[in-house]
Amino acid sequence: MTLNVAFAGGNGYPPEDHGGVQSSTHDLATRLLARGDRPAVLAPLYGGGWFGLTARARLKLRGAGMVRDLQHGYPVYRAWAPETAVPACVRQTGANVAVVQCHGTVPIATAFRSAGVPVVIYLRNVEFGELGGDLTPLGDAQFIANSRFTARQYHARFGIEATVIPPTIDASLYATPVDGDRVTLINPVAEKGVDRASEIAAACPEIPFLFVESWVLDDPALQRLEQAIAPYPNIRFQRRSSDMRAVYRQSRIVLAPSKWDEAWCRVASEAQCSGIPVIGSTRGGLPEAIGPGGLTLDYEAPLDDWVAALRRLWSDAEHYSALSEAARAHAARPEIDQAPQFEVFHQILRPERARPAAD
Repeated sequence: MTLNVAFAGGNGYPPEDHGGVQSSTHDLATRLLARGDRPAVLAPLYGGGWFGLTARARLKLRGAGMVRDLQHGYPVYRAWAPETAVPACVRQTGANVAVVQCHGTVPIATAFRSAGVPVVIYLRNVEFGELGGDLTPLGDAQFIANSRFTARQYHARFGIEATVIPPTIDASLYATPVDGDRVTLINPVAEKGVDRASEIAAACPEIPFLFVESWVLDDPALQRLEQAIAPYPNIRFQRRSSDMRAVYRQSRIVLAPSKWDEAWCRVASEAQCSGIPVIGSTRGGLPEAIGPGGLTLDYEAPLDDWVAALRRLWSDAEHYSALSEAARAHAARPEIDQAPQFEVFHQILRPERARPAAD
């Protein structure tokens, strides 16, 4: 049976928004296509920039409540409020299962169930306030969590049992020979620890740092970041890249001093494909993602501890080599082997498992 899978949530989708959720969704959609299934995405329309302006014009002209684009190889439907566009999305795609995730999970999942479509809820963060309501009435659906940490948090809060499937990562899109000399922070925003990273860089003027945009920074945010790092000549900022291999090629170490409870840390898994060690905080699922392929410290640990860990990894060739090999091995562990990961995901989507639809 062909699966017509609608991925839906309140997060934007490229080119309007970027991040781990979008990368993981695209990876799964691409794998479904290769399997002969029909994926589609339902996402909010932000309406900014050239893409957003043209989409807004098409939305107004057609009066259909949503617009479609095909630039990713599968249809992406965009609407001002995705939950209101669910009936139209179901008619357009013939969806026989919906994967609902992140912002607005409750109203969007409820809308799919009302339309007679079984729902799988993919738990990708622990920001309960983003759910848009109480998950308890949806507790008989199928749940996937992207880490053991995430699964534990939802079990404690809602009594939910979730299958753990870490983000699927195609190593061929990230693995690269590394010849760089940078300590790289990807996504220089407050939640990801840009303040701590800047403090570390200030204390290590002899070490070059690279800050790379991931979540799209609007002009005020970009200006604040540029002003914050301007005093430090060893920090270079780079706008987001569609080819992360070019970023990792420059990176000797990846820094992930997240301030919030990371559900996973896709960046750590991507970097480790190239044997790049990761120094991160102990928040959330980061220790799971980093494992033996790097070092973890409490975010609130003294700055001197962060600096000492970085300087040792930077200058001690034997220490670096050991963690680099551990990173490469950690990236190849069975838990994140993409083939069995996807098979588990695909089985959960089967209509007899993805339950229930409307009564």
